[in-house]
Amino acid sequence: MAAFLQWRKFVFFDKEIVKEHGDTGKNVILPSGISACDSGRGHIVLGDMDGKVWLLTRSLQLTPFQAYKLRVTHLFQLKQHSILVSVGQDEHGINPLVKVWNLDKKDSGTPLCTRIFPAIPGNKPTEVSCLGVHENLNFMAIGFTDGSVVLTKGDITRDRHSKTMTLHEGNSPITGLAFRQVAKATHLFVATLEKVYQCYTLSVKEYPKVKLDTHGCALRCSCVADPSQDSQFIVAGDECVYLYQPDERGPCFAFDGHKLLAHWHRGYLFLLIRDPKSPNKTEFGSRESSSSDKQLLTIYDLENKFIAYYVLTRDGRMFALQEKDTQTKLEMLFKKNLFVMAINLAKSQHLDSDGLSEIFRHYGDHLYLKDHDGAIQQYIRTIGKLEPSYVIRKFLDAQRIHNLTAYLQALHRQSLANADHTTLLLNCYTKLKDSSKLEEFIKQSSESEVHFDVEIAIKVLRQAGYHSHAVFLAEKHTHHEWYLKIQLEDIKNYEEGLRYIGRLPFEQAESNMKRYGKTLMHHVPEGTTLLLKGLCTNYQPNRDAADKDSLDRAHINKANSEEFIPVFANNPRELKAFLEHMINVDPQSPQGVYDTLLELRLQDWAHEQDAARKKVLQEEAVSLLRSDNTVFDKALVLCQMHNFKEGILYLYEKGKLYQQIMHYHMQNEEYGKVIEACKRYGDQEGCLWEQALGYFARKEEDCKTYISEVLHHIDLNNLMPPLLVDLVVQTLAHNSTATLSVIKDYLINKLQRESEQIEDDERKISQYRVETAHLRSEIQDLKTSAKIFQKTKCNLCNSPLELPSVHFLCSHSFHQHCFESYAESEAECPTCAPENRKVMDMLRAQDQKRDLHDHFNRQLRSSSDGFSVVADYFGRGVFNKLTLVTDPPGSKPVSSLEASLQRDLLIHTKRNC
Repeated sequence: MAAFLQWRKFVFFDKEIVKEHGDTGKNVILPSGISACDSGRGHIVLGDMDGKVWLLTRSLQLTPFQAYKLRVTHLFQLKQHSILVSVGQDEHGINPLVKVWNLDKKDSGTPLCTRIFPAIPGNKPTEVSCLGVHENLNFMAIGFTDGSVVLTKGDITRDRHSKTMTLHEGNSPITGLAFRQVAKATHLFVATLEKVYQCYTLSVKEYPKVKLDTHGCALRCSCVADPSQDSQFIVAGDECVYLYQPDERGPCFAFDGHKLLAHWHRGYLFLLIRDPKSPNKTEFGSRESSSSDKQLLTIYDLENKFIAYYVLTRDGRMFALQEKDTQTKLEMLFKKNLFVMAINLAKSQHLDSDGLSEIFRHYGDHLYLKDHDGAIQQYIRTIGKLEPSYVIRKFLDAQRIHNLTAYLQALHRQSLANADHTTLLLNCYTKLKDSSKLEEFIKQSSESEVHFDVEIAIKVLRQAGYHSHAVFLAEKHTHHEWYLKIQLEDIKNYEEGLRYIGRLPFEQAESNMKRYGKTLMHHVPEGTTLLLKGLCTNYQPNRDAADKDSLDRAHINKANSEEFIPVFANNPRELKAFLEHMINVDPQSPQGVYDTLLELRLQDWAHEQDAARKKVLQEEAVSLLRSDNTVFDKALVLCQMHNFKEGILYLYEKGKLYQQIMHYHMQNEEYGKVIEACKRYGDQEGCLWEQALGYFARKEEDCKTYISEVLHHIDLNNLMPPLLVDLVVQTLAHNSTATLSVIKDYLINKLQRESEQIEDDERKISQYRVETAHLRSEIQDLKTSAKIFQKTKCNLCNSPLELPSVHFLCSHSFHQHCFESYAESEAECPTCAPENRKVMDMLRAQDQKRDLHDHFNRQLRSSSDGFSVVADYFGRGVFNKLTLVTDPPGSKPVSSLEASLQRDLLIHTKRNC
């Protein structure tokens, strides 16, 4: 129970006398003899002792209508409908009538009366004490002075659709009736002068009732609160105000004073209390105060526990109580440092979050001077509205780390912290050495409900030396890079770092191995090599058995093995094992894998001392060269660097570098190998014998045998022109070990062949001169004498010639039909055509080759006898200007007719006879 004197009093209402509209400034005077009043639907309803009902609108216009002939005793205006229910008398005596009015409809200027019925319980004449109507228009209750209650159920505006019954009977006058509707439950509270007798449940058949209390109330001293107070039934006694639920009594408040009226409006309880100096009248009918009584109107805020009061008088004037705005109320409370009450008031007034936050800030500032713990609690309630730096600066300056920590924790819980706030909070934890709070902070939220910047938290924890906490946070929130950075760089737990990488998805495992591969290889070589083998073939993360079932085995994840070769910089043994695994598993490995493996095998071969083992290593290196997966240039350089003879010779032969093979033997003075190379590759490259001859000719050692063998092959195959032999002879002349007998046989054979060639050439020259002279004679005969055709047989069918026949100047004759059947051209002899065609093809070939300089250069370089090539092209006229020679020098010019005759002779022009 709250004592009345403990409630604070505030003037939250301004009292004003209601004046008429306009410039007159006159006070509004109510009609005299008012006997009942109510309000709703935007107007006030007044009833007087003359039977009139007055409607006072918002514009202060009074409109009367005659409701009863004698007087009006009770009025009830519904809040949600324009329906007015009245009780009054049309005749003298005890004859109360209930009338239902529809204020929206008019009947000759008067509101339409939809229903009239007498208010008599059980045909016993008694006066009406109170009236109650349900807002759904389905229930109406009338209380009487004899203690009975009549309930009308159904449509209260019509007679045919409603039913009236006596709900309650008793001995004490009925002083209060109130309907309560919560969800689908409908209750009726009944209050009497002596006790709150019953609460009826009207939504259940047979209307069950519950006796609530033995305390009663006077007339008009009960009401129903709004939903903010759970729609409780309020009974104002002289000592206390009681609140009731449908099934029990609720709280009560000790408000002393003789209560004249209780009313609930917009969250406030209005109590009209008689001045204690006035005489106390306790009779039921004496609640009407005289004009000399002083009355105190007190307005209670039951939720926030404060009151405001005024003294009113009954002099016919009308007063209006204007409630102050919320901000004014709050400022009044701020001045008195009543922040708790201000907060409660703001909540009841449904102030927005910005307004509440401002109150909390004021309250925090007030407490900051004397109670840091209390102040931080108020500042926490401003999170989301007040800038956090406002609070942080205050507690940083005051060095109140505990309070600052509490505020930062709340800031993170609401997910409103930024990176700086996270850093500051973690620094607070570390300075306080509070590991338990630190663990609680980083472990309290799941992965989907993180209230801080995880990366910033990891950085701060790592910097402060809380490596285990940082590792936990990184692993929980899958910050793989931070987890590995701490494990490998700070904790030096290389095995755990390697295990963690093996559990990552392919892309992340690949990137982290590129970053930390060298470090891991240095400390955990075997495990690192094993992981890289899997990463570069078909990588599958090392997960639990349950997770392995969900892996996509069909998708192959394979890294580029060549990119990981630098990881093995100081681990050649592991590198060799890795590369050999790669070429065995994947023969299509990158080129760098084969090149690096070749280099490793050559290094092992070069450093091996055991002959048997060296032979095995040699075979391994050669087999790798034969696999055709190495780059020729790189492999050759590697073999030369390690002086790997077998590899060098194999690559020379593979690249058709026959001269390099012979030079290699020459450099190593392997004379037999030089001769062997010439025999093996001399057919592909004829200059090898010449180079070998020059090599042995310059040697001061006794190389007669080799020189003789070389000269024998040269002579046998005619590989060297005479001019080059002369140079060899000159070279041998300066050799102290070589004698003339070495080349005697070669020179004799060479000279004999040259002599035979000269004789053959001279014989051909004489033959060509005779043939030329004979041709010129024939040409001259054709020019100067007639040609007589004496052929008697056809040269094609060998049958006697018959006319018509065809004769050619070449002395060939043909039947006309034979010629047409076998001749390819009408102007050419069929017998001479093949030979003529050969001659013409040779002439055209010579013409085409005149400007083929590239072909000439290639033939000259590749030929063993360059002199013959040059002579041949001189004969073709490659080096001459284009000149047409028609006659030998000194002869007479040939006429155009003779030139035409020569052309016809050359192509064997036909003549028809």
